[in-house]
Amino acid sequence: MEARHGELREWLTEMPKAELHLHLDGSLRAETAVELARTRPLERDDLPGDVEAMRARLIAPARCRDQAELLDAFELPTALLQDTEALERAASELVTDVAADGTRYAEIRWAPSLHTVRGLSLADGIAAVARGAGRTAAREGVVVRLIAVALRTQSNEVADEVASASLAFLRDGLTGFDIAGLERDAPDPTVFESAFDIARAGGLGITCHAGEWGGAAQVRDALAVRPWRIAHGAPAADDPELMAELRAREVTLDICPTSNIQIGLGSADPNDPLPRLQRAGVPVTISTDDRTVSDTTLNDELELAVTRLGLTPDEVAACMRQAYRVAFLHHDEDLRTGLADRLEQWLAANPAPAPCS
Repeated sequence: MEARHGELREWLTEMPKAELHLHLDGSLRAETAVELARTRPLERDDLPGDVEAMRARLIAPARCRDQAELLDAFELPTALLQDTEALERAASELVTDVAADGTRYAEIRWAPSLHTVRGLSLADGIAAVARGAGRTAAREGVVVRLIAVALRTQSNEVADEVASASLAFLRDGLTGFDIAGLERDAPDPTVFESAFDIARAGGLGITCHAGEWGGAAQVRDALAVRPWRIAHGAPAADDPELMAELRAREVTLDICPTSNIQIGLGSADPNDPLPRLQRAGVPVTISTDDRTVSDTTLNDELELAVTRLGLTPDEVAACMRQAYRVAFLHHDEDLRTGLADRLEQWLAANPAPAPCS
């Protein structure tokens, strides 16, 4: 069995993968966090001074009480990423880490408004992330696109500002807009309809976080903003009518298995929402959500999907096909076709290993 698992891991690692749900601040390297903590004026006495202590601080519990406890893990990295140098570095390092997984396409998202505490403008913060991601993507041979996130718990005026500021960076790879944050405190995404309208009219792909609180009803409510994709959405597996609507509207759920398990949406066995959604024909992709906060990599997530959740390697490949199909590459369909063809050629030359027993 060990050899079979090794064969699976090698196959997953070499696959030219796509990741669509990946947060910048939730993926800050512990080594970088220690350096930033030593050189930024945070004026607080609770900062870990060594890498292992910092890593422990940045990783959320394996089982959180709820979404709010998971989001607590973002407070420190957000505090550290308050200037252009830090943001550019974090984006560059994340692209390097993504490339090390064998990923060939990634969408990185973050909330620009969270990085203005010390006076940084929305535009300068976005530009820093775009520089760091773009420069390193070119060096690593990875295609990267960016998604700007507005927060549910901020005002709709701030969301409008984030959407408007994002439009200036279409040429720099910013191609998506998202609403995220504490769903319990701000459950209605239609409050931000004007921001979605600004983003949509300006040519950004639309996604929306939903279902980390509130069950299937919260996922259904997200459909009111006409998303192309929904970030998370796992509770839809409990509602056959909602699954039928997602299929009919071709709305993809960007599922993150470990993150879902952390907040109690997943079960780490074949009753997990991911295999139920996949086998019901709901469009799904697989991502990490947060490499550091969830202490995972994309290869880890794909291996988990097979060895613990019960997907077959062919079903994982189907999720990858779907990721390229719905990636926010609507401004460059030739590039989408090229990336998807690369995956198909690789799959044809590297048949899926037999499922591990």
